[in-house]
Amino acid sequence: MATERGMGKESPELDRLIDEIIVDAYGDDEQLWAFRQAFEDHVEMPAEAFVVGEPVTVMRIDYDGNERRGLTARCRREEGSEQVIAACDLIFAEGSVAARYMAAYRTWLGIEPHPQMVLSKTCRRPPKATEDDFDMTRDVELIVVAVKGNAVSCRMVGKERVVTLRPAGLWDVVPGEIIMVRPRKQWRYGGHPYLLGEIKAWRLDIPALGLIPLKLNETGIWDPKDQYWGEPDEPIEEWAKPIMSRGPRPGYEMEQVLPGENPDGPDTDPILEAIELKEPGDSLGAYRKLMTLLAEDLRYLDAHAHLGNFVFDHSPEKAIRHYEVGVRIGEFSLSEGFNGVLPWGHINNRPFLRCMHGYSLCLWRLGRLKEAEEIFTRMLWLNPPDNQGVRFLLGDLREGKVWHE
Repeated sequence: MATERGMGKESPELDRLIDEIIVDAYGDDEQLWAFRQAFEDHVEMPAEAFVVGEPVTVMRIDYDGNERRGLTARCRREEGSEQVIAACDLIFAEGSVAARYMAAYRTWLGIEPHPQMVLSKTCRRPPKATEDDFDMTRDVELIVVAVKGNAVSCRMVGKERVVTLRPAGLWDVVPGEIIMVRPRKQWRYGGHPYLLGEIKAWRLDIPALGLIPLKLNETGIWDPKDQYWGEPDEPIEEWAKPIMSRGPRPGYEMEQVLPGENPDGPDTDPILEAIELKEPGDSLGAYRKLMTLLAEDLRYLDAHAHLGNFVFDHSPEKAIRHYEVGVRIGEFSLSEGFNGVLPWGHINNRPFLRCMHGYSLCLWRLGRLKEAEEIFTRMLWLNPPDNQGVRFLLGDLREGKVWHE
């Protein structure tokens, strides 16, 4: 392994550190034991790190004698679950003692010593809540960022600080909602803060989430004269007349955030990966993947849309909450009185339009017909080509037809 050294501008320093670690060790097995001992002696545990963009708490770095596997790390996610991974996949804070020893180990392995230099700009770990942040005699408001099993990953309203809630009693929340919690107990485990409490109420307040609006990129002028409205001898449909008379309007493509995007794998698609997990029956794995994405950035609208899709058939009451969060975040990113066009043909507009489509179907299904009609009409103004077939649904709705599968 040592013959693979020499990667990066800091390799002389790392070479010296490696020599110190393995000075009396011969062969890969002994040298792996030496690295394991170096971590135990010099790196304080638990320690904070990232794995594929997800924050974890490293409980222990060990070696089980398997040379092919090398050093392993026992990690705890924010919701409390634990897993054992290859230690070389850990990314510690730049400049920390842990990062220095990990760089030495990775150099010994013959791989890039400092992957955190690439990820540090996007993987900033938010600060953790402290005991002083909570008055245990008063209710507290928390922003739901992810739901994983019996734990809810939260941010404090108005702050960047994070805490994991263990809800007491019956509860049902979705990412992007703000919950009112009656706290009962707080503690720390593995360096991470936890709160036990009863969820008393929830509300949707997008401005209070502290999100940066999604950017809108101009794509040119959309002109109804260039749009196909049917054959010349066919009458223009009623829904299309006001859109045509409004004339040309500016077109835009909405920004699509992609948390955890792999710059070395541009063809990777976390949504497709979640779908591929769900189709053969791994609903829990698909659900966790989407929740992990939202824990990184609540503006990932496609995750909201597909969480709604996953429960649409059996629970429209739950699905509509997922869809609505995506709709409201999208609307929050549009200027007041926005009258532009968001064509389906620009792929980054599709997550927002999917959220609108699912939301309007749930409104119709739950008997909220006037609201459903308003959303359908809004969708046609935003995307006149109507790639989602909204005009047919709107016609059925206006004729008074009830929801059917």
